[in-house]
Amino acid sequence: MPEHSGEAITIMKVDPILPTGVTITSTAQGADGRLADQHSAYFDNVSPPLRWSNVPDVKAWAIIVEDPDAPRELPFVHWMIWNIEGGVTHLDAGLPNTEQPVTPQASIQGKNDMGGYGWFGPRPPAGHGVHRYYFQIFALDDFLPMDADTPLNELLNALKGHTIAKGEMMATYEAPTPQ
Repeated sequence: MPEHSGEAITIMKVDPILPTGVTITSTAQGADGRLADQHSAYFDNVSPPLRWSNVPDVKAWAIIVEDPDAPRELPFVHWMIWNIEGGVTHLDAGLPNTEQPVTPQASIQGKNDMGGYGWFGPRPPAGHGVHRYYFQIFALDDFLPMDADTPLNELLNALKGHTIAKGEMMATYEAPTPQ
């Protein structure tokens, strides 16, 4: 088994129409870049709150969170959510882990690499060091006609044809030290 994934994260495979970047931030991230414990699968496993800048002509947003430091061939997918309406520029913490959350309306959450829908928080192996979690956001020119069982590679292909602008935020997390 590889020590880290050798595969590039999704955002590196998508060329947006505009060079404009999207800024994405979270109050769940400390000044040191570390994601708060409550968002980790070691603790409450609550999706973090996110805010992002708007871009012209966006119809929908997609967010993918990946860990390229997972000891496996491909980056670990922690979250895939798409068809967030274009006027929305934030997500509250604690989205339910369902295929179609009530808010934001029309959004769809795909399967994470643990096999569930929605957010699966950081849970790097003990002793594996600090892992990086890339929150990747894509401004889209249309909604994506895909259901919650769409795998990442199919979502990636759709993103390639519809991304106006993109951005990312990197957070870190390390397994808690046993007391």
